[in-house]
Amino acid sequence: MKPTLQVRLSQHLALTPQLQQSIRLLQLSTLELHQEVEQMLEQNPFLEPEEDATLFDYSANEKSTPSQREEQDAPGSTVGEGGDEPSGMDSADFGTTERDDWENGTERDDFDGIRELPSANAAGSGGDEDGLDAQDRNTPTPTLQDHLRAQLSGMRLSPTDAAAVQVLIESLDDDGYLDGTLEDIVDRLADALGVVGEDARDDLLSQLRCGLKWLQSMEPAGVGAANLGDCLALQLRDTPACPARDCALTICRQHLELLARRDLKKLASATGADEATVKAAQALIVACEPKPARPFARAENLIVVPDVIVTKSGRGWKVMLNPDVMPKLRVSDVYAQAVRGQRGGAGNNSGLSARLQEARWFIRNIQQRFDTILRVSQAIVERQKAFFTHGEIAMKPLVLREIADELGLHESTISRVTTAKYMNTPFGTFELKYFFGSSLNTDAGGNASSTAVRALIKQFVAAENTAKPLSDSQIADMLEEQGIQVARRTVAKYREALKIAPANLRKAM
Repeated sequence: MKPTLQVRLSQHLALTPQLQQSIRLLQLSTLELHQEVEQMLEQNPFLEPEEDATLFDYSANEKSTPSQREEQDAPGSTVGEGGDEPSGMDSADFGTTERDDWENGTERDDFDGIRELPSANAAGSGGDEDGLDAQDRNTPTPTLQDHLRAQLSGMRLSPTDAAAVQVLIESLDDDGYLDGTLEDIVDRLADALGVVGEDARDDLLSQLRCGLKWLQSMEPAGVGAANLGDCLALQLRDTPACPARDCALTICRQHLELLARRDLKKLASATGADEATVKAAQALIVACEPKPARPFARAENLIVVPDVIVTKSGRGWKVMLNPDVMPKLRVSDVYAQAVRGQRGGAGNNSGLSARLQEARWFIRNIQQRFDTILRVSQAIVERQKAFFTHGEIAMKPLVLREIADELGLHESTISRVTTAKYMNTPFGTFELKYFFGSSLNTDAGGNASSTAVRALIKQFVAAENTAKPLSDSQIADMLEEQGIQVARRTVAKYREALKIAPANLRKAM
């Protein structure tokens, strides 16, 4: 072939570093964003925290565009002067980037939201109703290990026993169980201490067995157990002796699977007790804590701070950003003026100018992030007004494409905005993705949201006769009576997503 030269015209999207940063900031959670801000404050001397005022004022003109607000910024503002300004993502046609509760098989937390929430006013205010300041709220709660060490310090044990208990305390997992068998712990300890020889290992094992008895005598009851049955049995040993306790101990040590299946007849046959005793034994077991470390779980790990707060305003709903999650940053005037003074002179430093521009871009991209979150949240609230009045049972079908078309954004942008971003509502705090759901056909020719169907399933199960729990087929029939066409397999899928046990496991013994 004869070599030739050809000229081709093509269009492609060039992701500038600024646009890449904007996309990355948009998909970060609140915690990740704050970590990013802290890192940028350490790396860029032109950025500094602003303690006196909020970084962005959204209440002044919610309809103004980022470029209009830039024109209103005065010299020395939080954004700074000069430099190229970023283009908004209004037409962003860039593609996509890259031990349960054992009592009844049902999780305690709801599937679709965080229920333990502050009110909208509390979420947006700086203080608590009880007057606790931020320092009091941020006081770290003691861990299970701290609680056990405090008890150990008050016990008159020999140094050897105390050291054995200390080793076992450090070998507890997040639920308060031993992380492996005593033999496993001995192997890890021997490797760390350089202990060799079977006699030395046997001595370590003997010391740990003695230390385990001391550990299991501490509070909370059940700590240091090897498994669930052992944990429950440790808690039952403090119960006054009676036939029900003896039966409960037998069940915990040998027949937990039968208890989980609620097979009353087999339990009675296996334990040799009558049905009344088995039921009393079940009540004793259910009253135990399957995870001794649960009360010591770090509260901060369970807290979700909302990015958006929705409050009642007249006949409608007001959507506002939570000021507590918005970073307060500005460009340092001192450094910015020093760089401006060097422009055009012999001492001009392009590296410092680049860092200054980087600081401006970072602030602009954070502003762009919150602008987009607010716009998407307002569109969601507008589409789901019935939810904010009547709850999840009134949720309407909604997909990402609808919001994307309404706002002129790419569907992938909506996906980034609605991931790990939370909205505080009168019914609790929910991830923005919660408000999206597929549609199901109704007899009237309309559509019902899958979220509303799940809410109905929860209502049916909550009101069922525990002696005769509803099967998936019966729930499907009840939904059909409501005009919603749902197959039994779909009901089973939703029930499993709600962490509701099957009918045979929900049946009362």
